[in-house]
Amino acid sequence: MKVLTVDELKLKMENGESVNLIDVREPHENAEFNIGGILLPLGKVQTMQIEAIEDLKEEPIIVYCRSGNRSMQAAMILEQLGFSDVTNLAGGMLAWEDKFGR
Repeated sequence: MKVLTVDELKLKMENGESVNLIDVREPHENAEFNIGGILLPLGKVQTMQIEAIEDLKEEPIIVYCRSGNRSMQAAMILEQLGFSDVTNLAGGMLAWEDKFGR
């Protein structure tokens, strides 16, 4: 699994690069603040309810959560499920907020 910093992600977004973001936080966390990722809570990843992102198996995806821990778990599971290019966002939304605000 690869790791990406919030600075690197922000640069990709500012440069208009196509990024497939997967938010593995809970719905209430996503509703509070998000950066546009597909909401797929870790619990759904753990129970293999991943239909929403099945078409991204061969695409690069960036997984994030609040701090980077849940997304690391999700990234490992997704790799085991055959996703070929999974990156974890280091520090998650806490790092994003700290650096860029909401």
